[in-house]
Amino acid sequence: MTKSLKLQTTSYISSARLYVGETESERDSLHSELGEVEVSTVANYNKKRPNEDSAAVIPVNGHALVLVVADGVGGLPGGRAASNTAVETVCEIVSKATDKNLRSAILDGIENTNQKLLAQGNGSATTIAIAEIRRGIVRSYHVGDSAIWVCGQRGLIKMQTTAHSPVGFAVEAGLLNETEALNHQDLHLVSNVVGSNDMRIEIGAALQLASRDTVMLASDGLLDNLMQHEIVRLIRKGPLNKSIDGITELSLKRMHDPTAGRPSKQDDYTAILYRQPPKPRKLQKPRKPVSQAGMVDLASQRKPSGK
Repeated sequence: MTKSLKLQTTSYISSARLYVGETESERDSLHSELGEVEVSTVANYNKKRPNEDSAAVIPVNGHALVLVVADGVGGLPGGRAASNTAVETVCEIVSKATDKNLRSAILDGIENTNQKLLAQGNGSATTIAIAEIRRGIVRSYHVGDSAIWVCGQRGLIKMQTTAHSPVGFAVEAGLLNETEALNHQDLHLVSNVVGSNDMRIEIGAALQLASRDTVMLASDGLLDNLMQHEIVRLIRKGPLNKSIDGITELSLKRMHDPTAGRPSKQDDYTAILYRQPPKPRKLQKPRKPVSQAGMVDLASQRKPSGK
């Protein structure tokens, strides 16, 4: 049975919001001049350990938003602590950034997290996906298999990060199709993580957002349970709160009620959706009255004779 998620808050984004697994599920609806943000995170009900996903929504000087999803690597010590460390460290550094050094602050946040996890010496690690949004432009930063997408209103995927994993690279190279990837025995393996001496940060190219584009960040609790076309159908248009509830409910249903021929993998689940406000419409100048013949109606413009 899937659980219905109740909206916990609807509020203005005035300061950073962190989601660090303190409750079984969290659901927020946030808004600002920069756009609307929907957040949903749910712990895997079938495991004894806490939610190993973490997330953050960080406003920067009223001019930018930084969205973060981190997924502590399962099977390693301190998965939750690792993902918590990632979002907390990034938030601490990015919150103090300016427009000029925001990119550097994001990279410093990831690098500092890496050093902290390595210093612990217990093998803990996490993935991380970060979207920097400002002036209508989005740029991605990621390590591991947590993903960042940009989907247009008509369903075109304008940006899609490549998972840093054997299966992810095989899909990118055309060696596996989507169905084969979701059913592959090595789907759970990740080849690049924060908490490794060999960590590599992939930085995406800047992308101009159209007014109705949707930005999505997600852990594999979503990506391993829904097909690409299913995600696109649910997020490309319509109210953003309904979009995130749609992908969340369908993902949980797949986890809890496996169906033959459908992907199903029990895991922690986290997704963030963002959509920038629509551009204001330009007011059109009133047209002059036109007669049926298509000529300007001179009678309507004739000055009174004064008689």
